[in-house]
Amino acid sequence: MVRTLEWRRPCEALLLVLAVAAAYYATGRLGLLRQVVVEGAIVTPLWLPTGIALAALLRFGPRVWPGIALGTYLVIERLAAFHLSDLGIVAGNVLAPVCAWLLLRRAGFRPELDRLRDGMALVFLGGLLPMLISATAGTWTLVLTGNLPMADFWSTWSAWWAGDTMGVLLGTPLLLALRGIRLTGDPYRVAEGVALMGATAAATLVATHSTLSLLFLVFPLLIWAAVRFQLAGAAPCAFLVSVLSIWAATDHAGPFTGRSLLELMVNLQALNGAAALTGLLLAALVTEQNNVRQKIEEACEELAEVVAHLSPGGRDDGPGGNDGPRGPL
Repeated sequence: MVRTLEWRRPCEALLLVLAVAAAYYATGRLGLLRQVVVEGAIVTPLWLPTGIALAALLRFGPRVWPGIALGTYLVIERLAAFHLSDLGIVAGNVLAPVCAWLLLRRAGFRPELDRLRDGMALVFLGGLLPMLISATAGTWTLVLTGNLPMADFWSTWSAWWAGDTMGVLLGTPLLLALRGIRLTGDPYRVAEGVALMGATAAATLVATHSTLSLLFLVFPLLIWAAVRFQLAGAAPCAFLVSVLSIWAATDHAGPFTGRSLLELMVNLQALNGAAALTGLLLAALVTEQNNVRQKIEEACEELAEVVAHLSPGGRDDGPGGNDGPRGPL
């Protein structure tokens, strides 16, 4: 039995690493289907593998980092022959989510995202700050190897950082929400969820393929998702808005028609960032308020039981079973 356990644990760890690498590589391939070239460097508006890497670290701990490294290597190998200098990109893509995990752990982050502070921590400590590492390491690697002129450093760096950050803000909450989803037997609740996803898809398609400035149409739906379903509704809707917007932007459709690459990326990432923050932070705030209300209701119920027990009609005055004070005979 002991020998079996000794073999079982390394095998489980190896399978976990391979699963993370496969997920990283598969989502990286999907992201590259809508790639853009910024000054000769290939970047994506949404680098979902970063979100998967952080979610895996939050779920399984630092033992999955070899899977992140292997997945990065496979993606680079897919684009071009891997060179020793590309280890800088691999190191940056591993260190960024690991640092994000460490910062979130230090801040007392809860994967349930049931507090506003958890949403804020994911935005700043999980996304904006640590993704500076991957963007800086990757861009400097391209510059030092001669694949990118120094004059184009900042434009490439900003696009890299934005793509990695969007991967965390949109991908990580989606995976955390999927983990906590519970099936409900309420048909009206299911129908509302289906209607919400359909309305979000329809509104996003209209907004991103119309020549009018209608991108604001998606925000009432994100508010609806966050208020009614919290993270389980807000995360999928924000992700759907992002995917459909990226599809339209890379096709130069609707409000993205005739835009330069810089204008396209700025408008797209502004929409994606606003959608992610609206859904994520509002869902966390609503969940926190619901939890506070539930605790207050439980405290009121306990207090009512105590009052009922202490009231004259609620005391047991002895073997006779007569309650309350006795009057004169």
